[in-house]
Amino acid sequence: MHKQNFKIILSFLLILVSNFFFSQKKFTIVLDAGHGGSDHGANRTYSDIGRVAEKDITLAITLKVGAMLEKNRDFKVIYTRKIDEYPSLSDRTNLANRSKADLFVSIHCNSAQRSTAYGTETYVQGPNQNNENLEVAKRENDVIFLDEKDRQTFGSYNPDSPESLIALKLQQSKYLESSLLLGGLVEDNFVNKDKRFSRGVFQKNLHVLRMNAMPSVLIETGFINHAEESHYIASEKGQNEIAESIYNAIIDYKKAVDRKSGGSFTTKKPEPEKPAEVALKNDFRILLMSSPNKYNENDPALKGLNYVLTIKENGQYKYYYAVTNMASVRDINLKTAKDAGFRNAFAVGFMPNQKISMGYYTIEVYSGDKLNGNSYIIQNLKDVERNKDNGVFYYTYGKVYTLEDAAKLQKELEAKGVKNTVIQKVYK
Repeated sequence: MHKQNFKIILSFLLILVSNFFFSQKKFTIVLDAGHGGSDHGANRTYSDIGRVAEKDITLAITLKVGAMLEKNRDFKVIYTRKIDEYPSLSDRTNLANRSKADLFVSIHCNSAQRSTAYGTETYVQGPNQNNENLEVAKRENDVIFLDEKDRQTFGSYNPDSPESLIALKLQQSKYLESSLLLGGLVEDNFVNKDKRFSRGVFQKNLHVLRMNAMPSVLIETGFINHAEESHYIASEKGQNEIAESIYNAIIDYKKAVDRKSGGSFTTKKPEPEKPAEVALKNDFRILLMSSPNKYNENDPALKGLNYVLTIKENGQYKYYYAVTNMASVRDINLKTAKDAGFRNAFAVGFMPNQKISMGYYTIEVYSGDKLNGNSYIIQNLKDVERNKDNGVFYYTYGKVYTLEDAAKLQKELEAKGVKNTVIQKVYK
């Protein structure tokens, strides 16, 4: 009798323990920044903001989404890439499957032959339903030819064969409903929160989604070849809004899943609504490093980070990443910098439009050997000053008294074709 009671108690304890560990399992999400490395994805160059590349925007947004999710203890976040590299499509899907992920989110930018095309789209895996979005599927699938592993994995797959379509339907049918739910939440946030134009949620046969054993979506955050939208998705403000919309969609998706399965969200007390964040008095930039060496845009030393402002001060080049006056965004930017490899990065405050008290700002337009009279800089810029230090000639132009005016002058020079300039702070 005692032995039987002991077995009953032991069984009850085992059930309690197993339920406890089950409830503690984190919701695993794989975030995939589309393209990367030698695969730039969609890209276009604009005179005022320079080259806009899909691989850079997707990485920036992905890291921001991940940083927000990582603050929530219910989530485990796995990245297919956190730097400018190209994981094969096989590596991306294998990582998600090995991790037994609950969700796969791939972030991309769109492009079209017509420069008037704009708006957001979200794709879930499914057989081709019409030809309207065929070019999107072709463009995203074309990268399989960049990697030998992908050629081996996907080479024999014929998306138009009846056998492939039947297998595809069987494999994906149980994930389709959940994928469509998340896709709808993402697009709703883009429309209602960000006031964007949504082109809708579509089923499409995309390789990066096809082999995932979990609900999966591919989000096209905007068109790079549309001038206005490209400026938006390349901006810090745009990327923060897009990331927050995706983050909120994932949170709402998990709540819906937990309600359906009786999971953790239904037993938690609702958190009190946080007050709206108030802008800080100072702007904050993330100081990546100081160096006697001058690095131009896209130099490997910058580890793939964009929107880097270089200020020369006392012979040292200081490299600052991003700018914001919101504390939450500042913290995300700092984490992004550290994740990229700048472990000693820290935030520096700048008072907006503050005039320099002793000295001025100028623009270093060239450093190196002495320029001859036929050089583009000498021919096109009047009143260029020249100095020589340790055998190196430095040419500077202009004199302004706020950092904002210096950045404006720098953009004016870039518009004239004078590239790779640096803002220099001169003390007098």
